[in-house]
Amino acid sequence: MAPLNLPDFRRLRPLRKGRGNRLANAETRLDASRFVYPMFVVNGKNIVQPIAAMPGINRMSVDVAASEVENALSRGITQFLLFGLPDTKHPDGRNAWSHHEAVQRCTRMIKAHFQSATVITDVCLCEYTDHGHCGVLADDPAVTVDNDATLPLLARAALSHADAGADIVAPSAMMDGQVATIRQELDRGGFEGTQILGYSAKYASAFYGPFREAADSAPAFGDRRAYQMQPAQRSEAMMEIEADISEGADAVMVKPALAYLDVIREAKVKFPEAPLYAYNVSGEYSMISAAASNGWLDRETAALEALMGIRRAGADYTITYFALEAADWLRETEGGIF
Repeated sequence: MAPLNLPDFRRLRPLRKGRGNRLANAETRLDASRFVYPMFVVNGKNIVQPIAAMPGINRMSVDVAASEVENALSRGITQFLLFGLPDTKHPDGRNAWSHHEAVQRCTRMIKAHFQSATVITDVCLCEYTDHGHCGVLADDPAVTVDNDATLPLLARAALSHADAGADIVAPSAMMDGQVATIRQELDRGGFEGTQILGYSAKYASAFYGPFREAADSAPAFGDRRAYQMQPAQRSEAMMEIEADISEGADAVMVKPALAYLDVIREAKVKFPEAPLYAYNVSGEYSMISAAASNGWLDRETAALEALMGIRRAGADYTITYFALEAADWLRETEGGIF
C-alpha cells in the first residue's frame, strides 16, 4: 500500500495512550481535602431521616452527625457546611439565633471532639421562617423580603454560630449589605477571627428543588427571584462578588456550579486572591443519582467528571453531596483520572 501523502500535523494522541500517560499529563486533579460536605442537622437523638429526592443523603441528629463527621475526616474531608431544621418556625425566623438549635449544638460538638474539622454554618432564615422566605416579609408583595429589616437578624444568627465555635459563617440570603452587617456584628462581639464566606453569586435556580425538601425551606408563596440572581446575569455576578469582598468577605461562592461554569471561571480570573467556593447543588446531585439508578450513566465516572469540570473552571473548593463517595473513588483513580 502506498504511503499517504499527509500534511504535517501534531500528534497529541500519544499523550492519552495508556492510563500511565493520562495520569502523567493530567492538568487538573481532584483532592478530597478540597471538598466541603453539606449536612442537614435536626433536634433530638438517634435520628436518621432519608431524603427521598437525594438518595444516600439524610437529615440527622447531632449524635448521629458525630459519626458522620468522623467518617468524613477518615476520608480526608475536613470542611463541613451545616444546615439546621428547627422544630418550630416563626415569621421572623427567631430560632435561627437560638443557642439550643441543631446548628449551634452540632458546631459545639464538632469543635469539641474533632480539632481538624472546619465548621462552616449557613446563615439564612428560610429554614426558620413559617413562610419559607430568606428574611422578614416586606409590605410590598413585589419586593417580598424587607432587605434592611432582615440584616440585623442575619447578623444575630451569625453571631450565635460564631459563639458556638463556627470557623466560617456563610450568609446565603442574598440581602444587600449582609456581609458588611455581619462583619460589624462579629467584630463587635469579639469574633474578629471568624471568617465570612459570601454566597456572593447565588442564582434563582431550578436546581435547588431537592434541597428545599431536605431543608423544609420551600417558599409558602411566590419565589425568590426578587433577591436571588437571574440566570441571565454574569457581569452582575462579578459586581456581587466585588461587593462582598469590599464588605469584608474572606471567601466567595458561585451557586449553582454546573450551569454556571463560565461564572466560576470569570470570578477566578477577576478575583484570583479570593478563595472561591462552588456549590454542586442538590439538583445536580439528584440528576446524576436518578440517571445512574436507571442505568443511563455510570454514577462514579459521571460524578467525578462533573466535579472535575467545576475544579477545572477555577473553583478552589467544591461543596458537594458526593463528597464521601468521591473521596473513596479518588483513592482508586488517583485524582479522578481514568
